[in-house]
Amino acid sequence: MHLLFTCVVFLSEEEMRPASLKKQTSAGGVIYRKNESGLQIVLISVRDGQAWCLPKGIVDKGETTEEAAVREVREETGLTGRIIDDLGEINYWYYIKGENIKCRKTVFFYLMEYLSGDTDDHDFEVDEAGWFSPETALEKVSYKGDRAMVEKAVEKLRTLHMNA
Repeated sequence: MHLLFTCVVFLSEEEMRPASLKKQTSAGGVIYRKNESGLQIVLISVRDGQAWCLPKGIVDKGETTEEAAVREVREETGLTGRIIDDLGEINYWYYIKGENIKCRKTVFFYLMEYLSGDTDDHDFEVDEAGWFSPETALEKVSYKGDRAMVEKAVEKLRTLHMNA
């Protein structure tokens, strides 16, 4: 004896509509300094302290990725940095449920030398900003793509004889 069950699910018109596709470009940086305790890198805490990541944000219209990276690092960390090298990019998808949008995000990252500022001066989007040794930063960072950028930054700094 075979039983056949049918399940009917009613979807709203919006739920039946295929997701729209959107591209988004962001930029950010790995800002570093070297002091008596050695090399340090800044991470920011977001989502009520649930995630540690690199500072990054949307590239504004008319802005280059380099300009956006310097601006976003300043806004999210309170620090001013100077770009010394390109670290590459990461790409990922995310879904904006309320708007039914599937978004492909590309984030360009730069290695930045710390010039001035204080991590206490970060903006409201950030819960905390702090300096960490490369080892601690690699342990704390929450996202795979950000971790890859920290690794790449440390390697570049080693080649620049920073003794990271």
